[in-house]
Amino acid sequence: MGSRLVNFFQVNPKEASSIELVKLLFSSNIQKRKFIQSSYKREESFIYRFIIVLSVLVQKFLLKIALPVELLGSFLVYLLNFLYANDGFFGLIRNIMRVKVVIPHWRSANYLCLIGLLDARMELDSGIKHGNPMYYPALSIMACKTVYNNAAYNQALIEGQWKMEFLGFRNYWNDFTGKPDTQVVMFRDKDVDHDTIVVCFRGTQPFNLNDWCSDVDLSWHEFPKIGRIHSGFMKALGMQSDVGWPEEVDNDSYTGGRKAALAYYDIRDTLRTLLRKNPEAKFIVTGHSLGGALAALFPAICFYHDERLLLDRMEAIYTFGQPRVGDEAFGNYMNMNLTKRGIHYYRYVYCNDVVPRVPSDRVFKHFGNCVYYDSKYEASIVEEVPYKNYLSICGGISMRRNAIYELMRSFDVGRKYGEEYKEGWLLFGMRMFGLVIPGLPAHCPQDYVNSTRLGSHSHHHLLSRVFHH
Repeated sequence: MGSRLVNFFQVNPKEASSIELVKLLFSSNIQKRKFIQSSYKREESFIYRFIIVLSVLVQKFLLKIALPVELLGSFLVYLLNFLYANDGFFGLIRNIMRVKVVIPHWRSANYLCLIGLLDARMELDSGIKHGNPMYYPALSIMACKTVYNNAAYNQALIEGQWKMEFLGFRNYWNDFTGKPDTQVVMFRDKDVDHDTIVVCFRGTQPFNLNDWCSDVDLSWHEFPKIGRIHSGFMKALGMQSDVGWPEEVDNDSYTGGRKAALAYYDIRDTLRTLLRKNPEAKFIVTGHSLGGALAALFPAICFYHDERLLLDRMEAIYTFGQPRVGDEAFGNYMNMNLTKRGIHYYRYVYCNDVVPRVPSDRVFKHFGNCVYYDSKYEASIVEEVPYKNYLSICGGISMRRNAIYELMRSFDVGRKYGEEYKEGWLLFGMRMFGLVIPGLPAHCPQDYVNSTRLGSHSHHHLLSRVFHH
């Protein structure tokens, strides 16, 4: 992994013309295609070439609308924060009359991202205490929801509401995109009976269509004795364009020239320091969506580099709505090492969430068992979720039927489960959008928060069975 990468398959959708896509369908010589860079010449499977074409078309569409969607999203989020800061529309009218209009600032601790606006819950569930098997899953998904917001919000919430030690919010460099685009929050949950550091990766941002492109991209790099791993996720974690994954990097060069560190190396170094200072401390890694992919890949690099201190103190990995990150060989590599090290890996999937069903399982495979929640928040342990690939005719019918159920449930969920579960008009609008693209609202963190809380009492036994199923 530390040397120059040899086996790879890279797709550049920007260079894919309609003619080139048609030629790919009817020619197995993939190296002739200008938009593909590959270490092997031919792909004989028509079905896989069709999947490549479909993936490229989706990416081309997303890239075409990326800028207007980002601008529209930024405007919408600011407008919603403007209303939120002034207590809604009527509060804004009142403040205008009093000449006391509140102008929100995007870096302030009160400024919410779209995920925060969809689900404004800040408090941890007081009924799920440490010692409950659902304590860290419930804490992890709240951290995953929180990390979508800015640094000031994260610090205020972790220190103020949760009474935990804030260790930092960092924006990390991507050596391939040439900009910092990976965000991580770290904090410490310490009490008389436990001392746990939480590393939480931010996931796919709703209006960042470049992030969504990564979820459907089929590009990969193959590493000896490990397998094929999704290129986009590896790049976001800190893989270097020229040498891959060396054991050490020159801190001065990557923080000085790039003005930001590489995620894996900086997190690793931070954990080394914290764990050496605190012999009883352990740590967990978590993330939602793209963040779940990075959380699953972080221990893979630790395994390869034989980071004994970190691996001895890594307690668990919790991912929510995680896309597939590697092929079957990579899955076997992870299962073997997780078992060998005694590290627990929990992959949570809520119902028809679209992201765990991409990229196509023609190349990429999930590993480990999955804690799957249906639309009634009832859990089961499965090796693979129903309709494992998103583009399924039968799955499309079932998903749309379920989207109608979730929309109707939105009216009643607060009465049934309590005021904290009540859904606002913005979330209702998102569920309406799910009638067009089923599985998209199911990817938002609110249903994962509900799942960990509402399933906390009846599903204790599931967590103890995950590694013996």
